[in-house]
Amino acid sequence: MLDVTAPLLVDIEAFFPHGVYRYAVGGLFVGLGVAVIYVGTGIIAGASTFLESTLSYVSGASRFRRYRPSRDWRVVFTLGIVLGATVYAVVYQDGAWTTDVQVWRLFVGGFLVGVGTRVGKGCTSGHGVCGVGSASRTSFVGVVVFLLVAIGTAQMTMALGVRP
Repeated sequence: MLDVTAPLLVDIEAFFPHGVYRYAVGGLFVGLGVAVIYVGTGIIAGASTFLESTLSYVSGASRFRRYRPSRDWRVVFTLGIVLGATVYAVVYQDGAWTTDVQVWRLFVGGFLVGVGTRVGKGCTSGHGVCGVGSASRTSFVGVVVFLLVAIGTAQMTMALGVRP
């Protein structure tokens, strides 16, 4: 018989100190947005592809030409990501975006994420949300690799005593 008074094996509050509500609502909005885009256009809504499509406005490189017919709505999507983060900061953080991470580390990390996105042929949102949701084997492998590298990097950083 299950003992309902026994403590949980995992302390949920340790992972979600502000509660699960925000994350659940955010996840629902991400899923709904991806579904609407896919049903309406047949396009998988990976953020890296959408961001890359905005480069077609400022670059004449041949690799960006394929985005020109559909780039306007993709820019709106990308701006929606920025607007969503802004609304969150205003509502939950009194308009402030704070981090203890040094600016140079944000830029280096952003660069490495960009390189990883190109090498992995997509970002975590494309593979993790859209690819796994559509049962893509490539995306399943990609997500496992993302997670293993992230966990390994976090453990190594912690072991080396690196702080923000």
